Amino acid sequence: MNNAPVSSQVLEAAIAWKMRLDNASGTQDLPCAFIRWHAASEEHARAWRQLGAMDQRVSAAAGPARQALIQSRAGLRRRIGKVGSGLAGMVLLGALLAWVGIPSLAPSYWLADQRTATGEVRTLRLADGTLLSLNSHSAVDIDYHGEQRLIVLHQGEISVETGHGDPRPLLVRTEHGRLRPLGTRFLVRREGAGTRLEVLQASVAAMARNSGDEQVLNAGQQVLMGKDGLGRVSPVPAGADAWTRGMLVVDNVPLAELVEQLGRYRSGHLGVADEVADLRVTGSFPLADTDLALASLLPALPVRIERHTPWWVKIVPK
Repeated sequence: MNNAPVSSQVLEAAIAWKMRLDNASGTQDLPCAFIRWHAASEEHARAWRQLGAMDQRVSAAAGPARQALIQSRAGLRRRIGKVGSGLAGMVLLGALLAWVGIPSLAPSYWLADQRTATGEVRTLRLADGTLLSLNSHSAVDIDYHGEQRLIVLHQGEISVETGHGDPRPLLVRTEHGRLRPLGTRFLVRREGAGTRLEVLQASVAAMARNSGDEQVLNAGQQVLMGKDGLGRVSPVPAGADAWTRGMLVVDNVPLAELVEQLGRYRSGHLGVADEVADLRVTGSFPLADTDLALASLLPALPVRIERHTPWWVKIVPK
């Protein structure tokens, strides 16, 4: 039996089918549509089999706790409809993702208006003409209402190129503060305990969550914003927005940093041995094929690629 991992997109589809079937109320068309999806490819069938196996593993391991979860799901479903089942689904989803090796994500990721899977980059044209690009594993809410235009970044990284002609103020917000673009193009990335702003064109006014002072950053400047204030302003590195064109550009960075960045675009574990972690790397690497990107390191560095499984890869000394 083939137990190879499935893609995150197929996994998400299988989970969505499980929740729809769990909540079905006699709709005859729903099982037929599921049968067509299940039969469409071997990967669909494998994802569904693995999802069922995970449900059994959770049941066996949790015992009374699992039964309480099932009962609470039913109660929530009666009280608040699909919101309850959505929360219960996220519990199962978190366990399943841990089992198959996909990094755990906050509930805000799964509930966001727009989100991207591992390795996916998506560009949207918003109603006001603003061009919004989401990097790998990113999630945003978009709230355009009478008084303002608001983009909330929950996870990952976005590129924003503001539209023109809409008089409402445009704000980008994270848990660390808010950004007010002044007719511009810029990048926003959740980074550890802060939010990094990189201004590519014009300027952006940044204000930390617990501060009442705005600071304007101009083109070519970047800063890390924490809840209590802004850090030191420094130059934007070359190729900061290359990911919007499917490339990763680095200039004299440690191999460990390159591996960390490439790891955002592939599922599973991508590691590097301590002995070679500090080797310096300069170059451009394709994000759509991280295996090719890793292979391109071999002629230039004294390293080799150690593959334990497709989802467990490590760069070690040659």
